[in-house]
Amino acid sequence: MDKQDRPEPQRSEFVRWARNGVALGMAVIIAVPMLTAAWKRHHPPAAQAPSATRQMGAAPQQSPLQLADFRGEEASPQARLMANWIVGTRNNHKRAFILVDKKDARVYVFTPAGQLADSSPVLLGEAHGDDVLPGVGDKPLAAIRPEEKTTPAGRFVAEPGTNADNEDVIWVDYKDAISMHRVRPWVAAERRLERLASLTTDDNRISFGCINLPVSFYEDVARPAVTKYGAIIYVLPEVRTVQQVFGAYDVTDPAQVAAARPPAAAKPAAQG
Repeated sequence: MDKQDRPEPQRSEFVRWARNGVALGMAVIIAVPMLTAAWKRHHPPAAQAPSATRQMGAAPQQSPLQLADFRGEEASPQARLMANWIVGTRNNHKRAFILVDKKDARVYVFTPAGQLADSSPVLLGEAHGDDVLPGVGDKPLAAIRPEEKTTPAGRFVAEPGTNADNEDVIWVDYKDAISMHRVRPWVAAERRLERLASLTTDDNRISFGCINLPVSFYEDVARPAVTKYGAIIYVLPEVRTVQQVFGAYDVTDPAQVAAARPPAAAKPAAQG
């Protein structure tokens, strides 16, 4: 069929339809973004709903209570309460700490994190008591009476140093000449080595007030802890209580913890 024979009216109708379709598509393409933008201007998005946690007002998680780690070693209830209080309240201020249990005649050396490094029997002052009598530190040893030979209770900052004989010691109370040092078996009649090795605590009271440690324990445990980390020495009382001397309490008992907290400051009255 020649071109002249093609039905012209039908072709013209198709062309008009196509052109109209293209124009309509272009109009839609232009109009849709404009309508969308207008909708967003008049219909801002709703605020995001709070999460389930915020809606419920969940309290922040509290870190678990940290206690002293005695590594399975037995200790008196007083020593355990005191060690837990030191670690739980961070009373040692990131230093190692040395716990001297006078009633049990035993010393415990802890790392700054509250893990037991080691423990040992000790020799203590011959006289029972929690205080040093005035002036005892200035007396020569021969002038100190038996009732004055006490190992004082309290919290002391350990200080490595030397004594009058140029022997290295750990000063507990420098003013009153109380130190922690190697056992000195110089007087045979005192049997200091035998007293340390015995299974009883009744014979561990023999010193002028200083804390005598076995030589290896002093050199390998106590002194390295003091020189590496610094240390706080806690000498537990035998007449008074740890509550009276240190203000310590059972950190595992909610009632005692609540009682130990300072009262909240009173709010000022509203001004009229």
